[in-house]
Amino acid sequence: MTKIPLSVLELATVIDGGNHQLAIQNTVKVAQKAEELGYKRIWMAEHHNMEYIASSATSVLIGHVAGKTNSIRVGSGGIMLPNHSPLVIAEQFGTLENMYPGRIDLGLGRAPGSDQETAYALRRNNMDAAQNFPQDVRQLQKYLSAENSDAKVRAFPGEGLDIPLYILGSSTDSAYLAAELGLPYAFAAHFAPAQFRSAISIYRSKFKPSAALEKPYVIACVNVLAADTDEEANVLLNSLISLIIGILTNTRKPLRPLEKVPEAYQIPEVKNAVNNMLACTFVGSQETLKNSLGTFTEDTGIDELMVASHIYDIDEKLKSFEILSKAILV
Repeated sequence: MTKIPLSVLELATVIDGGNHQLAIQNTVKVAQKAEELGYKRIWMAEHHNMEYIASSATSVLIGHVAGKTNSIRVGSGGIMLPNHSPLVIAEQFGTLENMYPGRIDLGLGRAPGSDQETAYALRRNNMDAAQNFPQDVRQLQKYLSAENSDAKVRAFPGEGLDIPLYILGSSTDSAYLAAELGLPYAFAAHFAPAQFRSAISIYRSKFKPSAALEKPYVIACVNVLAADTDEEANVLLNSLISLIIGILTNTRKPLRPLEKVPEAYQIPEVKNAVNNMLACTFVGSQETLKNSLGTFTEDTGIDELMVASHIYDIDEKLKSFEILSKAILV
């Protein structure tokens, strides 16, 4: 298969019997292992009012992980920009870039990363913020540019720094914006695979070269569960299925080890919904993943593969990343 960069998306998921502190500690272990294995970057996602995810203060966690590693790029996958002032994000990521030069990425999304009531608590009287996402991205670019030096409002630190921006998407909407701005595009196929191929097709066809990027650059985020054998990997899949059922039924629980598929999975409507979300999920041994992911990367022409791996046991999780690296990078 064609060798492409390999990266990690991490949500700092709380496991059964664990807590937020352990989730953060395990995120650091994942970052350190990914760095050791030659992964390009690790991103963390902004979520709110979710008891079993510890990445809500995304900028803080990025700084912590960057401080515990040496070379891997660390960033957001993403910062939900409508929740924040562009000036504040420019200042935060400018600070991170000054602390860890040449290692910080800023991925941007328009979703709230939460439910509507929580979005209101975050945005207060600005519930139309998502509609202003394109303008906010441009405003953020302005704050980070050296050309903003004559403005009355400036971002310190941040102004004039080379902090790469990425547009995130889970539908076709953001594909148009990423193409218009000439920015790299990262698609969340790990939980919203339905419009993945349509979105990257739109992005490539509409792409306009920019100072940031000469040609389209697509990152696909998918679920990967790797183990020594296909049978072992399929057992790991049970935990992910349980996690998805919790999201679909609003009965979220911490990540648990499961020998069997949850009973709710036998309900046809639930099974169908879960399977739709698993369309870009790859499970198996090194050889199985080499074949399945090889076909996927060649068919889609993606430029970088980013993986989310929801695995209960941290040692099994780190082993999964190692097996995957041998399938993709070696």
